[in-house]
Amino acid sequence: MQLDERFDDLIDSLGGFHRAWLIHLGLDLGLFAALRAAGPLGMTPDALADATATTRDAVGVWSWAADAHDLVELTEEGRLVSNEAISMILLDTDRLEYLGGQFTHAVVASMDWDRMAEFFRTGRALETRPDRYRASIERLTEQDIAVFFQEVLSALPQLVVDLSDGGRLLDVHCGGGLWLVAMARRFPAVTGVGVEGEPDSVARARVHVAAAGLDERLEIHTGDVSAATDRGPFDLVYYQYALHSLVDPAASLRAAWTAVRPGGRIIVLDWPLPSTPDEFRTRHGELIAGVQLDAMLGGRHLAPREHFVGWFEGAGIGRPTVIDLPSGASVVLAERPTS
Repeated sequence: MQLDERFDDLIDSLGGFHRAWLIHLGLDLGLFAALRAAGPLGMTPDALADATATTRDAVGVWSWAADAHDLVELTEEGRLVSNEAISMILLDTDRLEYLGGQFTHAVVASMDWDRMAEFFRTGRALETRPDRYRASIERLTEQDIAVFFQEVLSALPQLVVDLSDGGRLLDVHCGGGLWLVAMARRFPAVTGVGVEGEPDSVARARVHVAAAGLDERLEIHTGDVSAATDRGPFDLVYYQYALHSLVDPAASLRAAWTAVRPGGRIIVLDWPLPSTPDEFRTRHGELIAGVQLDAMLGGRHLAPREHFVGWFEGAGIGRPTVIDLPSGASVVLAERPTS
């Protein structure tokens, strides 16, 4: 690139920082949802502020800024109108194109980045992250749930057949329990157990299970996989964006494998690091590099596909099947023989 092209490219990145915050505010305060509900006529910025219990001056600034960033349209008559494509991408959690959780997590995670320079100098990771961080991961993993239902189940049709007849699920490090709730709704004959180590996430998971009316079919327990192995055997043990964050992934898989019934499966859904420089020089590589920095600040590391394979082999399970999905996620799968 020439100098002026490089300049324009970096200006776009600077604008992207502000755009991300405008999106986060629009999601967190319900501005996008209120505008979508208003329909094609939209509403004035003052009406939007009143509808979302926010201040008129602040929403007035957000309105022209969001229009400048092409997130909404501010008409000549002074009314804000939502863009349906933008609304689908930011609000519809069941779509593979959903990015609302990505923006929420990126902005919330960056609130802790005031410690990033110190981490680079000392190598000392954050000992704890605030509750807001884990709540933002919950929003992030809504996209993973959509990937599971639309891509993983499409790639594993026999799993759909088996779960349609019933079965017992274990969600390891289940976060807010959203995957378990979604699975119980999709497969009415299954029961499930979720284990989670963070007290605030355990509390949210129990609230979500109760709100869905699934207390009789789903249990949430505090702890790691060892807290649930005696509640099996399980037809499916599931790790969603969790295995790479554990201190000893192979030990967790080894414990989980003891609770898998013959014919049952362990499935890991994750977003692996690229394995080559060319993979990093992609849009996915750009994004995952930023996620890796945040993970390291919290004392964790994302991992490439070959590490996941090594963890399965280190657990004594054998070489798993790896399926790269269109979304950029990967599935790592092992099935216990029936005999």
